[in-house]
Amino acid sequence: MIFVTGGAGFIGSNFVLNWLKEETNSIINLDKLIYSGNLLNLKSLKNNPLHIFVQGDIQDRALIRKLLNQYKPQAIVHFAAETHVDRSIYDPTPFIQTNVIGTLHLLQETLDYWKNLNEHSKNHFRFLHVSTDEVYGSLRQQDEPFKETSRYAPNSPYSASKAASDHLVRAFHNTYGLPTLITHCSNNYGPFQFPEKLVPLMIINATQGKILPIYGDGLNIRNWLYVNEHYEALCLVLSKGKPGEHYNIGSETEITNMDLVHTICSILDDLKPNSPYVPHASLIQFIKDRPGHDRRYSIDCSKMRQELGWKPKENFKANFHKTIEWYLNNMTWVEKVMSGEYRKWIQLHYKETS
Repeated sequence: MIFVTGGAGFIGSNFVLNWLKEETNSIINLDKLIYSGNLLNLKSLKNNPLHIFVQGDIQDRALIRKLLNQYKPQAIVHFAAETHVDRSIYDPTPFIQTNVIGTLHLLQETLDYWKNLNEHSKNHFRFLHVSTDEVYGSLRQQDEPFKETSRYAPNSPYSASKAASDHLVRAFHNTYGLPTLITHCSNNYGPFQFPEKLVPLMIINATQGKILPIYGDGLNIRNWLYVNEHYEALCLVLSKGKPGEHYNIGSETEITNMDLVHTICSILDDLKPNSPYVPHASLIQFIKDRPGHDRRYSIDCSKMRQELGWKPKENFKANFHKTIEWYLNNMTWVEKVMSGEYRKWIQLHYKETS
């Protein structure tokens, strides 16, 4: 049994779905089901006895304690977080509450649980905290990629809250001996990503003939990782990672936001040649840059390769092609999540009038 937090969100749900395809260990899945957590992501697991879903908040210590004592997991994989930089700029408070206070409460209850395990179970227990490359801050074009030893320099309220949670996880290992692991992933893409994020937003807007908004000059550089490859890396860290260590998980692809959007448009042109919006790149519009917009992210994943034998398997364009096809084939899912809270956010953020 493993305990997953945030398992109805984008990366969390992909982890849960892949795990239950490949493993025999069951999952207790805790998710608050705020706007970005969606049970539709887990629809295929409705009658799966290995998946136990609980709606709840990681800030609820009594609930965490109850679940740990009831199900006695061998590991915790902690995805639950507020994740969108733009939302954190509008209101940092939920990010501190969930990412910092929530992680602290989860750590406190986990520590109490772990202390009462027998020696064998204690030695094999793991707490895997899934973090982000954004805690390292921004790079210039000529700078070397971030390593696990790079100093933290978060530039947004979101990345600051994740940095704080990382420090708490590290402190619980160094102070109390809790066997923790921390991963820093680059930008993920793939199925079930909430449409406020860049990749699904561009796909969905393009298919509907809406503008494709790009911040600033579009030359901000990101490293992109297919979510299923992230899953494989996390499993390796969970099984072979050394407690107390950090691991960078990313791809070998660095690309500007502008080039990324053009890649999406090019694939859509091929997949939907009869669309009235071909060429889809004609929908691109530049908008005012967001505050504190990091110029470049790049991470060195050589530690994952050398110590755990992991590197991404598939190429960037093939994975993007699969991702775009998934959204085109799952427009019912898209329509259901693009309502209510999400619509209000888009109208506020992009001043959408249509």
